[in-house]
Amino acid sequence: MTRRTAALVVSIVALLLLVGAASVLPVPYVRLAPGTPYNTLGEVDGVEIISISGTTTYPTSGNLDLTTVSESGGPYGTLTMGDVLLGLRNPAVRILPVEQVFPEPVDQTVVKEENAQAFDESQSAAVSAAMSYLHRPLVSQVTASSVTVGGPSDGIITPGDEIVSVAGVTVKNSAGVGAAVRSKPVGTPLTLVLRSAPTEGSPAADRTVTVTSAPRPDKPAVPYIGVTVATEYRASFPITFGLKDVGGPSAGMMFALGIVDKLTSGTLNGGKHVAGTGTIDPAGAVGAIGGIAQKVVGARDAGAELFLAPVENCADLVGVVPEGLTVTPVTSLSDAVKAIEAWVAGRAVPACPTP
Repeated sequence: MTRRTAALVVSIVALLLLVGAASVLPVPYVRLAPGTPYNTLGEVDGVEIISISGTTTYPTSGNLDLTTVSESGGPYGTLTMGDVLLGLRNPAVRILPVEQVFPEPVDQTVVKEENAQAFDESQSAAVSAAMSYLHRPLVSQVTASSVTVGGPSDGIITPGDEIVSVAGVTVKNSAGVGAAVRSKPVGTPLTLVLRSAPTEGSPAADRTVTVTSAPRPDKPAVPYIGVTVATEYRASFPITFGLKDVGGPSAGMMFALGIVDKLTSGTLNGGKHVAGTGTIDPAGAVGAIGGIAQKVVGARDAGAELFLAPVENCADLVGVVPEGLTVTPVTSLSDAVKAIEAWVAGRAVPACPTP
């Protein structure tokens, strides 16, 4: 080997080592890829995704899949340059700068907690939407979802407590708590009646506490007690959800459809494979979500033939709808049910734009 050849070999080896090292270095990007679909009519690890007892339920078949996005990088863990390069070669994967997804630095624990809370709220809203659609009784309660550390209620109110009344006023929704607090001047001791959630062997129990309001940090003239509240909805019979380690609000519509199917005779999907995504509010309105391009790919890969999408997301689907999948826009739970029924009956359904 000549000296020139040896130098060339050393240079190539050095270059390869540098490329290899660069490929495993963490980079500030987030990777979005098709995630695992979950059949709301089925089970995960032997646990029903939607379990209903205390009332008549009906057999189901086929799939009503909620769809997910697999996220990595940023607060979701380390993403390497190799991951980015592989992702850029896959049309079903989207690579975004971290600051575009998370403008402010955020901790992974915070992201998980926020996603878990949104997921719980989507289940509550799904119950409300389904019961409203079926014209069945609905029970609501106002619950403390979080308590500000160092705030007026810290150590007095516990997340999960039901707030029955504030300053002698029975509260029926989350807005009622704020209105009752603001009806008194800053610094007023407020009497709250709380109902602790039942635990195994211990029924729900009421207790009375006193919280003195303080100036709201961003508006000192406005009193606050440092509690984030949410209105939770329950049916008059038990409905529980068995899906864990999935976050965000986008499963709401599919949860509601799963409940409707289990509580009505016949099979809503005709035994076929339907998937979808969309937030839902307690009245049944369907809202837009993120990651729609990844979700339609994941749905089709799992065998779905019909996909229900929020109408606002149709513009995000131009050129990305997989062959063999019909994506139909919906605006409400009622709209979604009608779309499935029409498709099962062989009638044409509106389709989101495709190339």
